[in-house]
Amino acid sequence: MTFQEEREAVCRVGKLLYDRGYVAANDGNISVRVGEGRLLITPSGVSKGRMTPDMLLVTDLDGTVIEGNRHPSSEGKMHLEVYRGRPDVNAVVHAHPPVSTAFAVCRRGLETPYLSELVAGLGQVPCTPSFAMLSTEEVPQSVRPYLADHNALLLANHGALAWGGDLWEAFDRLETVEHTAKIVLNAQLLGGGVPLTEEEVARLQGLRGMYQTLREVRHG
Repeated sequence: MTFQEEREAVCRVGKLLYDRGYVAANDGNISVRVGEGRLLITPSGVSKGRMTPDMLLVTDLDGTVIEGNRHPSSEGKMHLEVYRGRPDVNAVVHAHPPVSTAFAVCRRGLETPYLSELVAGLGQVPCTPSFAMLSTEEVPQSVRPYLADHNALLLANHGALAWGGDLWEAFDRLETVEHTAKIVLNAQLLGGGVPLTEEEVARLQGLRGMYQTLREVRHG
């Protein structure tokens, strides 16, 4: 995508987050890697449902603003930590989806293998063990231990965080977190779900490469 198309895509994702109730008011933040050592990130104090491309900022990997006349998201440090820890990641999405955030408030991850799609796709979604004070170094420090082996995370008493190879993969992963939380909650209301067996989990994990290939454009 061109730089302008990247800006427009970030705004589309912001509108989806707002329209689907994953954020309210000025909640949430989005970033995309747009070049060597550069990030496109959402501004502070703006509803993700009302963003326009000109509001977005460009920063370097230290968080210094290169382009834009607003303040970058106050959770920029968290995004920077993901990019530093995962060179394969090109986008990060943070929001407060109601059900998965309720799990975060209870400090309960989505790690029991109930759903085949979760096991074969996103994988386990742990929850950080304690609250990290917003806009401080505590937040990136709380995320750091989970970066290597996971693609999404619940932040204790805060919300959900997901990352991916591109913006839409990061958004899809966050949406999968919320969808999974809804299903797990309903299963608990029905008396408790039945987890998949270790053998079933192993076989599903073996399908991850196939599903990744199916995401790509087919040639020939």
